[in-house]
Amino acid sequence: MKLDELNDVPDIVLEFLEYHSTVRGHSDRTVMAYYLDLKILLRFLKRRRHLVDRSVPFDEIDITDVDLDFIKAIKIEELYRYQSFSPESDQSLSAASRCRRTSTVKSFFQYLTAKRHLLDRNITLELDMPKRQASLPRYLEESECERLLAACEGPYALRDYAILMLFISCGLRVSELVGLNVTDVYEDHVRVLGKGNKERVVYFGEGCREAIDDYLMVRNVEKVREIDKNALFISQKNCRFGVRGVQQMVEKKLLEAGLDASRYSPHKLRHTAATLMLKNGVDTRALQEVLGHSNLNTTQIYTHLDNASLHEAAMANPIGRKTRKEREE
Repeated sequence: MKLDELNDVPDIVLEFLEYHSTVRGHSDRTVMAYYLDLKILLRFLKRRRHLVDRSVPFDEIDITDVDLDFIKAIKIEELYRYQSFSPESDQSLSAASRCRRTSTVKSFFQYLTAKRHLLDRNITLELDMPKRQASLPRYLEESECERLLAACEGPYALRDYAILMLFISCGLRVSELVGLNVTDVYEDHVRVLGKGNKERVVYFGEGCREAIDDYLMVRNVEKVREIDKNALFISQKNCRFGVRGVQQMVEKKLLEAGLDASRYSPHKLRHTAATLMLKNGVDTRALQEVLGHSNLNTTQIYTHLDNASLHEAAMANPIGRKTRKEREE
């Protein structure tokens, strides 16, 4: 994403996006979410303040003239209205979308007050986050994991098996998995680049090590384009296996294992890994580090643990301990 190509927002917003992209190292996806949320906010405020004719389509409201005085005039009641506002009157926002919008606004005002010192007061400190209904994440039982792994057959069986093992054993995000290079794999761990470009070490058991080794024996990069030759997982198109490709592979294996593919995804396999570790006595703070969460409650900085605790967390996962031979017996 090239920020200099975003010419439909005021400079102060572009500067905020640049800060998160370059200084904070946030992903393009996160920065784009900020961009879209703030664009809707400023258009909403312009319409609410009757600064544009009602006949102007919402998506065509010009906000490039928004200045600091306009932002200083924002009232907290306007932000509460914005939390649930939808340009489409017949649509309602989910709780997750309302929370994301609120988080964006809070981050923007934090930047203007604490980083740029352009505002004397951060009104969003008084802005409450919308309440989200708590729900338990879906996960596979251990027996279902075994069925899923047993469904890995065909010409790409070893690759798919290794991918599923990394999901279920290590709890990687799909974006982290497709970003892995061969040089990121070590004897008993992988080096993962997570959210915010934060690196972490994730340990794995003997079964996962065996799955990776078996796949590496058949991994062929002869026809792979030069830029992708170091990619750990190669697709049928001879390039780095992408997010969508992995999602489709997981869905296919779920169906072949007789599981409900509509209920599960690579991210649900991540939940599965976390659940299996917790069920087998892993400390939640160790799990926090394994999964690469910055905090448990999205409000507190996570507690770093030594490598021994992280290694113990990986070893506690029963899927990662069992080798293919043991599984077939």
